[in-house]
Amino acid sequence: MNGAVYLDHNATAPVRPEALEAVVRTLSMVGNPSSVHGFGRAAHHLMDDAREHVAALAGARPEDVVFTGSGSEANNLALGGCGRRRVLVSAVEHDSILNADASQEIVPVDGDGVIDLDALDSQLALEGTPALVSVMLANNETGTIQPVAGVVEVARRHDALVHCDAVQAVGKLATSFSDLGVDMMTLSAHKMGGPQGIGALIVGANVTLRALTRGGGQERGRRAGTESVPLIAGFGAAALAIGGGEEIQRLARLRDSLEERLGRLTPAPVLVGRGAPRLPNTSCIAMPGVASETQVMAFDLAGIAVSAGSACSSGKVRPSHVLSAMGLGETVVGSVIRVSLGWTSTEVEVERFVTAWTEINERLGGGAEGRVLVPSAKA
Repeated sequence: MNGAVYLDHNATAPVRPEALEAVVRTLSMVGNPSSVHGFGRAAHHLMDDAREHVAALAGARPEDVVFTGSGSEANNLALGGCGRRRVLVSAVEHDSILNADASQEIVPVDGDGVIDLDALDSQLALEGTPALVSVMLANNETGTIQPVAGVVEVARRHDALVHCDAVQAVGKLATSFSDLGVDMMTLSAHKMGGPQGIGALIVGANVTLRALTRGGGQERGRRAGTESVPLIAGFGAAALAIGGGEEIQRLARLRDSLEERLGRLTPAPVLVGRGAPRLPNTSCIAMPGVASETQVMAFDLAGIAVSAGSACSSGKVRPSHVLSAMGLGETVVGSVIRVSLGWTSTEVEVERFVTAWTEINERLGGGAEGRVLVPSAKA
């Protein structure tokens, strides 16, 4: 779409040139990575290189990386394959966590969407059954960063394993599997500029993982099925291409510029979750009085791609379980959009968004008195 502005990187990031080149080049090759002949060995070598790049980005060992078909599959593999029948998850997890097991226990969050560590401690203490705790590193809707180190500390007191969905964090935060101290961690290539259809689960040496997809002995027996070498190569190339601290700082400056410009408007929008540490690329913005779906369509007509807080597979907007769990009122929950920046974003695009926001707000009547949302837990 020529001239369009893409501000939906948390949904999927544009493919990086390095990843695209790796996929196309590898598609021209032949060879099953499990075959012992030269063609197979060449494919296996490419896969090993990619595994090393992904492991380096995630602060893990290459042998800990299990390639999967998506981040959602990796989440399901973590919850279903770790051998823990008791599972506790935060109320703001991704649907691939919340829908993985109907018997899981929900841990509440505060007004910023941060997990309640005292509640987690109390819930784990209720019974002695070995448990798994699953908490995302950063939320896909609000950008709120969870205190994973604190979660690990609480979990260890109760001999619980910890899984961290780091899909939204990798590439936007300095993220290290070893430093976090978790037992499993999920990644997804397309959130960082790699191809869609490939993810990974990082599995610590202390975890015996039972394969949910059974067949051959691929991925050290932890996920059967011939690996997609082209997609894995693209994943590795994207991991290698991700910038370090300078890129993170650039995104933070763009996000802060966007929010500062919006804050000067009258009325100003509601900015959700500003009381907690957030991803440097994510703004969760409410236009009270104007439905989220209406805003998304209006921005699309203006040539700007943003998203509502949450959307189902049909594309229809539904109320956000994340914002509801934070205790926000219906007026805010029903009028939120998410702006997520990434490696292609520019200051000019930020200016275009602010201009469009102003025009849409004036035209559609989002005239409720502007305010910056004060988190209820810290009021």
